[in-house]
Amino acid sequence: MMFRRLLVCVLLAALLLATPVLSFAASKEITELQRDVALLQQQLRDLQRSQDEKLAALLEVARQAVDSANKANTGTAVMQSSLSKNLEEQLKQVVGPVVGMNARMDAVSNDVRTLQQAVSDMVSLMTKMQSQLNDLTTAVKAINIAPAPPPVQGAAGAPGGAPGGAPGQDGPAIPATVLYDNAMRDKGSGKLDLAQQEFADYLKWYPTGDLAPNSQFYIGMIHYGQGSYEAAAKDFDNVLEMYQENSKSKEARLYKGRSLVHLPGHKTEGADEFLELIKRYPASDEAKQACSERTALGLRCPAPGSAPRSTAKKGKK
Repeated sequence: MMFRRLLVCVLLAALLLATPVLSFAASKEITELQRDVALLQQQLRDLQRSQDEKLAALLEVARQAVDSANKANTGTAVMQSSLSKNLEEQLKQVVGPVVGMNARMDAVSNDVRTLQQAVSDMVSLMTKMQSQLNDLTTAVKAINIAPAPPPVQGAAGAPGGAPGGAPGQDGPAIPATVLYDNAMRDKGSGKLDLAQQEFADYLKWYPTGDLAPNSQFYIGMIHYGQGSYEAAAKDFDNVLEMYQENSKSKEARLYKGRSLVHLPGHKTEGADEFLELIKRYPASDEAKQACSERTALGLRCPAPGSAPRSTAKKGKK
């Protein structure tokens, strides 16, 4: 619209210049038009200058934004590079110790396996040494036994035995009490096979000695502890049948009953042995144990009888 008005003014000015015969009113109108044209030109210049200033400011803002973006990109690249370097350094610092630790763990595992093998070898060696020591102990005891004395000729010229179950022609020179004590010591230390042999030697060389019932009883206890219940029952029966009333009679009958109970098909016989023990020794601790054994079998115990309690022969335990 402004350009149209300016064009009209220009045409009018040209017309006025071409026609000098115009009136004074027309000259005044031309002057006003010229003033308006000048005013319009000034406005155009102001508008152009304003647009140029705004465009320059906009370009400056855009340039600053581009610079900021470039700086941000540069900073990001620097941070990324620094972060990558730090990560690589951290990875190197972590991986190195981990690899070294794995190597050390492998070395420790090898050392542990070596130690286990050494301990196993040591245990095997100690077992062999213990076996050799036991053999040596047995050999020393055999060496310490003096040779048998020469046979003693009786009145009729036949070999005679010492009174009271002392060894005769085939008996050893080792005293009965020493042989019995050796057997008891070996039994207490867990050398059951050796102790059983020594008890058997006592019965062989001193069959009527004071400690013969005890030796027979402990042979039965060794068999009982090993689970040989049939042999144990026979051993305890020998204590009851071959010897007079003694300090092991009550225990022998109790363990005879227990051995029979363990044998298939002999529970009734074992229960009868418990009943006999209760009748013979009603106030004894063994009778109380026998009553408990019968109760466990589902049987009742008889009331204490009026029979006098048998007196056991006192001797070594």
